[in-house]
Amino acid sequence: MAINVNTVYRTVLLILNKEQRGMLTPDEFNKVATQVQLEIFEGYFNTLDLQVRKPDNITEYGDKIKNTNQDISIFKEYGDCTFNAGEGKFILPTGNNNSVYSQTFTGVAGQSSYTFTSISAAQLLESTVYVYIDNILQPTNAYIVSGSSITFNASPSSGSSILVNAKPNNFYTLGSVFYKDEKELQLVQRNELPYLKGNPLVAPSISYPVFLYENNKIQVLPSAITSDITISYLRKPMDVRWNFTVPTGQAYYSYSPTGSIDFEISKKEQSNIVTRILLYAGVVVKDPSIIQVAQQQVQAETIKETL
Repeated sequence: MAINVNTVYRTVLLILNKEQRGMLTPDEFNKVATQVQLEIFEGYFNTLDLQVRKPDNITEYGDKIKNTNQDISIFKEYGDCTFNAGEGKFILPTGNNNSVYSQTFTGVAGQSSYTFTSISAAQLLESTVYVYIDNILQPTNAYIVSGSSITFNASPSSGSSILVNAKPNNFYTLGSVFYKDEKELQLVQRNELPYLKGNPLVAPSISYPVFLYENNKIQVLPSAITSDITISYLRKPMDVRWNFTVPTGQAYYSYSPTGSIDFEISKKEQSNIVTRILLYAGVVVKDPSIIQVAQQQVQAETIKETL
């Protein structure tokens, strides 16, 4: 279950305001909370790396490898890759595609640049962009997205339909790659390809496909494979958001569940989250005493995780 963002924010404010140590605005809290959640999430992998080197603990609730895997399992995904014929490569799933930002343009003769009005520069920066001209997916080297505009190397024809989809990119790390959900592809490096192609015993084939993973794209060999590629992967946690309204005639923030995004990591991390947010809050409100106490608590928590 998720950790309620309002509970955490109210707890942080209570501790900060108990001795009149300052205020953490919703915007500051959202940025700090997102950073803290990501730090804890990435810490799971260090914990896992340390624990696999130690003797196995087979107790039901004290097995840290099992417990850490459970913490990570929330973010495990399995999805289809999209083949881009123009590049001959597969585009990775973006994860959490509930929000897709879209804009449609109509091609104008001789015009190569178009300005977005319904997709912001920030949304474009944090998303994987898919561009279709007359329903044909364009290779990423056919255009450049910069700020709030897109510029094509070759001007689209007059009257053509230009669709731009920006999908929030929550992809974190690649797991395994599968063909038709039956064969697991082997990862190879580019310097290995001459040897593989030159040796009939290990040459890539439909029965023994391999893949390159470069620039967050997958190139499958043999090139005859242009579909049915799926992957297991980890997505990163969604950005935390404490959404609010300001009641008419009032000067305070009122929590709004609509549009708010809770912490996705395990509920057992709630005290850790509060402590780490207070550590950053001490910097924001410039209170060294908060920083010192929070640092001590974070260090104690870190030591406990490595034991």
